[in-house]
Amino acid sequence: MIDTIVFDMDGVICHTNPYHVKAFDEFFKRRSLPVPSESSYLKHMYGKSNKYIFSHYLGYPVNQEELTEFEQEKELLFREIYADKVETITGYMSFLEELLAADYKLGVATSAPIANMDLILNKLGIKGHFSSTLASEDVTAHKPDPQVYLKSAKNLTSDPSTCLVFEDSNSGATAGLAAGMKVIGVLSSHTPEELPDCHDYIDYYKNDLLSTLRKL
Repeated sequence: MIDTIVFDMDGVICHTNPYHVKAFDEFFKRRSLPVPSESSYLKHMYGKSNKYIFSHYLGYPVNQEELTEFEQEKELLFREIYADKVETITGYMSFLEELLAADYKLGVATSAPIANMDLILNKLGIKGHFSSTLASEDVTAHKPDPQVYLKSAKNLTSDPSTCLVFEDSNSGATAGLAAGMKVIGVLSSHTPEELPDCHDYIDYYKNDLLSTLRKL
């Protein structure tokens, strides 16, 4: 029986990917580097850690000092671009209220930095609803490694088999499945064919989603 819900953030709570694209575009333009295509971002940016993204596009494994510098610059760009545009994916707030009323244990597990997570959750006024909030700095191995989801289950005193993950990326869904959790794919950035075999897929948070969840 599912008693715990863990949400990824980008592409799951909010459709932030277009704004991350704008921030990365600006980051590359500042360095006179080619701006990646949308298909390239789909493959190498959505759901990936910043260390992977910078190493891939800069063409070498960035060290920790460089990563800190690059990440601070790019994520600051993102927060400046997105700060006054924060809004959830359709139906999310109503679904969250249903989960709270039904006493589900709730968590957030994102590959984004803590500052991004705090910006979004605080702007929406929902951070206090989650008993576990984990970001990039909270783990040593990033998605598709299941560490962030296993750590979320531990924080929430839940067995992974009773947890359900909402994910929009291949790496994130893979991480949830590897943690032994059920996964619902949120189709904000990918088609079902581009994701692992999830237990269900949604385009947005529909009114009857809670009944679907209970069947899982």
